[in-house]
Amino acid sequence: MKDLVQYLARSLVNNPEAVEVKETQGDTASVLELRVAKEDLGRIIGKQGRTAKSIRTILNAAASRTNRKFVLEIVEEK
Repeated sequence: MKDLVQYLARSLVNNPEAVEVKETQGDTASVLELRVAKEDLGRIIGKQGRTAKSIRTILNAAASRTNRKFVLEIVEEK
């Protein structure tokens, strides 16, 4: 799932080298933290969060085959 999110994010941004996905696994769920360059943050989130919601939908559809829950967190650098 980490590779899927990384592929989707790199396809959307202007600076694909700055895309970083970190996975933290729990008992029943895994958390994927997505970091992108500051100028690409708007491209990942999209208007009214539509792009982020679409990425989460694709992630949940792929995760349903593995019987695990995945949570996508888009981390904003300060």
